[in-house]
Amino acid sequence: MILHEQFITKAREHKNRMAIIDCSAARRITYSKALLTALIFANRFKSYGDQYIGVMVPTSSAAYLTIVGILMAGKTPVILNYSTGAEQNCQYAKEMIGFETIITSKALLEKVNAPILEGMILLEEFAQSISPFEKLNALLQSLLPAKWLLRRLPETKMEDTAAILFTSGSESNPKAVMLSHKNLCSNLKDIIQVYRLNEHHIVFNALPIFHVFGLTTGFWLPLVLGAPVVTYANPLEFKKIPACIRKEKATLIAGTPTFFADYLRAAKPGDFASVQLMVVGADKTPDWLREAYRKEHKIELLEGYGTTETSPVIATNTPEANRPGSVGKPLPGVRVKITDVATGEELPQGKEGKIMVKGDLVMKGYYGDLENTYLRIRDGWYDTGDMGVLDEDGYLWHRGRLKRFVKIGGEMISLVRTEIELSKLLPDGVECCVVDVPDRRKGARLVAAVTAEVDREKLTRKLSSHLPAIAIPKTFVVLDELPKMGSGKIDFRSVTIKVRQMIEKGADKPL
Repeated sequence: MILHEQFITKAREHKNRMAIIDCSAARRITYSKALLTALIFANRFKSYGDQYIGVMVPTSSAAYLTIVGILMAGKTPVILNYSTGAEQNCQYAKEMIGFETIITSKALLEKVNAPILEGMILLEEFAQSISPFEKLNALLQSLLPAKWLLRRLPETKMEDTAAILFTSGSESNPKAVMLSHKNLCSNLKDIIQVYRLNEHHIVFNALPIFHVFGLTTGFWLPLVLGAPVVTYANPLEFKKIPACIRKEKATLIAGTPTFFADYLRAAKPGDFASVQLMVVGADKTPDWLREAYRKEHKIELLEGYGTTETSPVIATNTPEANRPGSVGKPLPGVRVKITDVATGEELPQGKEGKIMVKGDLVMKGYYGDLENTYLRIRDGWYDTGDMGVLDEDGYLWHRGRLKRFVKIGGEMISLVRTEIELSKLLPDGVECCVVDVPDRRKGARLVAAVTAEVDREKLTRKLSSHLPAIAIPKTFVVLDELPKMGSGKIDFRSVTIKVRQMIEKGADKPL
């Protein structure tokens, strides 16, 4: 059953249950009201000429109902990132895909300092323009038996695109990823199975829905379960979020290490007392963060791994099968193999190579980019571009992006491995990112960007016990903060540009 059909079915089963508890807007919406509002939106969206409709709305009840309404209208949502240049991202998407309409809000545009572009529809004005007749028509539709209501919707197939999202752009220009109902439903089915989820869970979501992690685990997961979702529009307001989790008794939270570290600093004893599952992904989870949640809140952070192109979850630890440091075992419907970077041959357990993924979770492809689609998907196997190892028990260990390996003196050096070892030695709260810069003699050298002054000589001495000399940065630069993507993930491309500019100006401090 396609995504919005699952939502409609659950909305009819649980009419009076809370569907969306919007903490930022102080709004509580039952499943019956959510269905009614989505139908109002859908009826209006049907009149729009575009097949694709842009959505640039923070994580809120408005975002949920807009996207469901777009799908119920037989249209395709293109979900836009407003955290890294809203105006440029809108123009980029419109030119690439060829659509005009973007649903957004005046409040958001003012907050991110973006202009009102041609084709934008502001939710504040949209809501005021809905007539009594439109409301009555949608009300009558919402009262129809579920089977009749579903028959009145435009025909949608499992292979049809359910969302277009853009890759982070942390390493190259963003690509438009087409995820089908089949892709997302496959991932949701596996997530529900391995975590043993049901409609009695209360999901908390502050992740942006332009990031697939937030779209799948925070948006669609509660809606297909028929469970309540507690939303918060800005994940960076970390001082308010723990109190919101406590008040609404959330049981399931997915987030990134950066966000969870912020929540930890702001949380009071008992704020996470209701939480049963805390799933972390999108970046490597540091050991200190894992240990801090164990010690202060008696919660085990369960690390997982995924990509935008895989809807996203490929593997995850679970309460029953948890190996800290790994990213867990592949989901039931997912096949993973490790291949040799040079030959493409499958490697045995314990050998490091490129992570390849196969299953219904793998995207349809990149919109308008057959070349890159073909380069990344061969015979159904998706090339993640990540390096990893499968151990003897089937746990996957993520070693970092292949692009984040650099050849120095003829040796392949993992920037991620250096970051992991360096982060263990830094004071709590100090972040680091290791990048490479050109070097005339060796071809490249490593530079560590840190967010506070550190004892460089002491750090390099300690690193020498864990890393070969060639993998130890001899140069450090201090940044007030590391540039981040909307998901909280470090923007490696921006860090690299900043570091190289600083070194050109002589702002680095070599040992």
